[in-house]
Amino acid sequence: MLEIRNVSTLVGGRTHIDGVSINLERGTLNVLLGPTLSGKTSLMRLMAGLDRPTSGQVLVDGKDVTGVPVQKRNVAMVYQQFINYPAMTVYENIASPLRVAGKDKGAIDKAVRDAAALLKLTPYLDRMPLSLSGGQQQRTALARAIVKNAELVLLDEPLANLDYKLREELRAELPRLFAATGAVFVYATTEPHEALLLGGNTATLSEGRITQFGPTVDVFRKPLDLITARTFADPPLNTLAVQKVGTRLEIEDGPALPLPPNANGTADGSYTIAIQPHHLSLSTPAGEAIALKGRVSIVEITGSESFVHLDFSGTRWVMLAHGIHQFEQGDEVTFWLEPRHIMVFDAYGRAATSLAEAA
Repeated sequence: MLEIRNVSTLVGGRTHIDGVSINLERGTLNVLLGPTLSGKTSLMRLMAGLDRPTSGQVLVDGKDVTGVPVQKRNVAMVYQQFINYPAMTVYENIASPLRVAGKDKGAIDKAVRDAAALLKLTPYLDRMPLSLSGGQQQRTALARAIVKNAELVLLDEPLANLDYKLREELRAELPRLFAATGAVFVYATTEPHEALLLGGNTATLSEGRITQFGPTVDVFRKPLDLITARTFADPPLNTLAVQKVGTRLEIEDGPALPLPPNANGTADGSYTIAIQPHHLSLSTPAGEAIALKGRVSIVEITGSESFVHLDFSGTRWVMLAHGIHQFEQGDEVTFWLEPRHIMVFDAYGRAATSLAEAA
């Protein structure tokens, strides 16, 4: 198990990591999700031993390894900015950690060829890295991490340079492959949909802090605070200030909304509601739903989906609608929302669900 215990890092008087504590079990996939500069790479560098924390401890299986350099740990790392040995062939690049470990020739050859087959590198094994495309070089770095059989595998946005088809294949394959080795597998990404595709556990990060950690689907569906909900939304989360009065959520210059069941028991007062873009619909859902009206500001068609930007109650919302939808700017449209999808947060950004449970 990898344990990060109340770790903080200050660089030039600025806080990069702020009081982070997290336990990661062997054989698990753990996603670090957050925007650029949220602390993902800084935290991974502390996990690996590339940096030493200003305060706090890093433990592996109960042993304090704070300050132990990466060279003395069994760690594999792959960055978006791939690193290969330019004077070695692709084969030798992949084989290098096995040669350092003293593996026999047959075991090395099998491991290299298996990893090359997985990553579609077999035709390039005799080539030098600089003769490859960026995506092929990234795959070489991934293959080297795969064969190393490390106890801790850290992947920092490793698939960004790959084509769509291979990226989707690896998203499905990598968690299974690394879990089978019993390694602690940590994967950093800025993309919420990638975290959902990978599954496992997710830690959401903001300004060097972990805002929530747990099974990925639970964090997505039940964010404990507004920051976590925003982190796990792409397109951006739709929010609106409301007043809770009894069982109603009253909107200034807008319709009243019913209080979602998960917010029952919260006190009357000022709150912020939040709705994921895919929970708004142009057609009536099968469940209980309420009709709302907004004016179209712009429509972005991505192929099979349309991002419909709406002005609703003085606020810009976005709806992720399936199919191609064409509207003119200023068109009034009716859209639908199921009350159960409304998230409610208090003035401090805390989820009303948590407040109701604590009451």
